[in-house]
Amino acid sequence: MAGDLQEGRIVIVGASLAGLRAAEALRDEGFTGSLTVVGDEPYPPYDRPPLSKQVLLGQAAAEATGLPMRRDPGAGWRLGVRATGLDALGKRVMLADGESLRFDRLLIATGTRARPWPIPEEAALDGVFTLRTRGDARELAERLAAGPRRVLVIGGGFTGSEIASACRARGLDVTVAERGPAPLVGALGGTLSKLAAAMQRFHGVDLRCGVTVTALRGNGNGRFTGADLSDGSRVEADVCVVALGAVRNVEWLADSGLAAGPRGIACDAGCRAFNMYGIVTDDVFVAGDVSRFPHPLFAYQMLSLEHWGNAVAQAEVAAHNMVNPGPLRRPHLALPTFWSSQFGLNIKSVGVPTFSDQVVIAQGSLEERRLAMVYGYQGRVTAAVTVDMAKSLEYYQHLIESAAPFPPAPGAADRPLAAEIPIPSDVPDPKGLSHGPTVALTGYLPDRRLTVVRHG
Repeated sequence: MAGDLQEGRIVIVGASLAGLRAAEALRDEGFTGSLTVVGDEPYPPYDRPPLSKQVLLGQAAAEATGLPMRRDPGAGWRLGVRATGLDALGKRVMLADGESLRFDRLLIATGTRARPWPIPEEAALDGVFTLRTRGDARELAERLAAGPRRVLVIGGGFTGSEIASACRARGLDVTVAERGPAPLVGALGGTLSKLAAAMQRFHGVDLRCGVTVTALRGNGNGRFTGADLSDGSRVEADVCVVALGAVRNVEWLADSGLAAGPRGIACDAGCRAFNMYGIVTDDVFVAGDVSRFPHPLFAYQMLSLEHWGNAVAQAEVAAHNMVNPGPLRRPHLALPTFWSSQFGLNIKSVGVPTFSDQVVIAQGSLEERRLAMVYGYQGRVTAAVTVDMAKSLEYYQHLIESAAPFPPAPGAADRPLAAEIPIPSDVPDPKGLSHGPTVALTGYLPDRRLTVVRHG
């Protein structure tokens, strides 16, 4: 059986970080068969985090973000062509150019795309952007370099905040409109979001919270000129960046029978996809941002992540399990980790901050703008976030992995635990935010399921 798994045909749909690392890992695991990687963009795999940081700052060209190959995976690359359907019974992936690819095992790593502005004619105005692809970053960086009078950023999540930071570093006036009470509140909770808001305003951002953008306006030539807000005000701007979060790329799987929905494709801890009846498949695997997978440290709820490290770790687990028999397969148990650089601060997190009911500042302080905040749920540590104190994160990661009691005991790297009383973590309902969290708990069930099945 193991020998059979090392041969045959494997197709990977998704030519970004997870797809590339999975292809490399398959060869490292001894796979000798045919390997094909399908990607809807015309470029080889590239790195996305620099797009909202170095590229927008003018420190790197969008074309210079290619991912290094650890080894040549010996794959057939089908770039610039979308997957349009999956015949799970016939084991074929249909492509937009009319071809189909046969497979013995399939890895789905189609990731996400930027959520567009919901009114197409307004989204089409010259000067309205989203930021997800290399092309997006190149065009936006060129527009910022031209010196617009003001940039409007819709959404105060990590991407929106990083875009605003880049604008201020370039000396550009920028307005951030966020429906929720503060930037980053959906990812980090109320206490740290107050620091995020203070830092944005300290650096000159015109931060508008508790408002929505009701309309994007253009002139007679189709150029974006400004936006109307729900409080009756108007923002005059030349550039608008829509940073409303991500959409999972699952539409091509609508008729596949898989448990694929708006929150991703449900899979087990071994990265095997579920079908709509909750039955695990043995030849279709999932990895990266498009996946939903259970994690024992978070009550076995399904996690949806948009994290670089998770894409790498999950791709390697999926590749291992695709070419090894059941007893040798391993679970994907890596903790979610995330980092962001904005307004001179380095923010790093481990665990799931939204899976919490209390927080405590274990090191540093909000006033110092240097701290470690620990999150707890029902008396155990579930997450930690550091601001300019990244060396402490490994200590808190161990607390999460060992389900340590919350609040944590003294023992952090640079000084004892601050004598503070835990306070509510104040994580809002994502429905009330412009931006979604980059890590979300999505329940226990596949999205697509039938309640009654009759045979015969």
